[in-house]
Amino acid sequence: VRLVQSGGGSVQPGDSLTLSCAATTFTLADYAVYWFLQAPGKEHEKISCISAVGGTTPYYADSVKGRFTVSRDDAKNTVYLQMTSLMPEDTALYFCAQGYYSDCADPDQELDFWGQGTQVTVSS
Repeated sequence: VRLVQSGGGSVQPGDSLTLSCAATTFTLADYAVYWFLQAPGKEHEKISCISAVGGTTPYYADSVKGRFTVSRDDAKNTVYLQMTSLMPEDTALYFCAQGYYSDCADPDQELDFWGQGTQVTVSS
């Protein structure tokens, strides 16, 4: 297993959660890391991406911009997705994925490996 996720759970609207995506067998610092969500009955949706240090600024989908923040701690070989002001519409299975290249904006970017997914449920 190359990417191990943690941090999901059930919360109420307005709450916060932080998801983690840790690399186990390689140096995550060298790669762009993406976050996707998959809501019930829907396709994967790319919601965020963070490049390796020195790359382009993080990407956020409009649906999460201003509420979610992606960050990385290369010393811990981990990428985080801090989610605030959670809404019921954020309920989904969340995945991290490692890009083949270091920058989110690379036009030839591919997704090499995926985390196992973690469920986030937002309800009152």
